[in-house]
Amino acid sequence: MRPRKVPLRKCVACQEMMPKKELIRVVRTPDEEVLIDLTGKKSGRGAYLCGKLSCFKLAKKSKALDRALKQPVGDDIYDQLEADFIKIEDEFLASKELADE
Repeated sequence: MRPRKVPLRKCVACQEMMPKKELIRVVRTPDEEVLIDLTGKKSGRGAYLCGKLSCFKLAKKSKALDRALKQPVGDDIYDQLEADFIKIEDEFLASKELADE
């Protein structure tokens, strides 16, 4: 039996290709709302980021999310995403370590 193909996605900040499960998806919903999607199943245009805060800060500085989501992302949304990102970063890294074991 052939091994399953692992879907890969590119982090919009550091441009590193990684398995989809190891990245955090930021989605622009059809209602023009920008939020973090941990399930990876919400409808809308998505962009992927590594689970590191440094990658998020690089994406904010270079406006990578603006380009990936094809919509200007305001500073207030970036601030809200950063707060959410810090909150879920530990949870995301812990679940990633459990999946590795």
